[in-house]
Amino acid sequence: MSHEPDQRQTQLMVLEAMHAVLSDDHNYDRGLATLTDLVDRIVRENGSTGLREVAVALSVALATALQRIAHDQGLTAEDLVDVWFAE
Repeated sequence: MSHEPDQRQTQLMVLEAMHAVLSDDHNYDRGLATLTDLVDRIVRENGSTGLREVAVALSVALATALQRIAHDQGLTAEDLVDVWFAE
């Protein structure tokens, strides 16, 4: 039975996701596998609502970090995002 995570649970899952990608061993494949396992666990335990909550929280965390970086570089966050995610 799935349940909607509270704000603290969501923050912990976001932190866990970031740690998976930013692992100390710098092993991209292992980090990606850990992140995939986490996403599967979120869906299993919290359903699509839980996954949505984590996705929103991760997006807000990324946007906040990009705003800080952009400010330090004298850019707008929108310009920095365009540069970072340009293909």
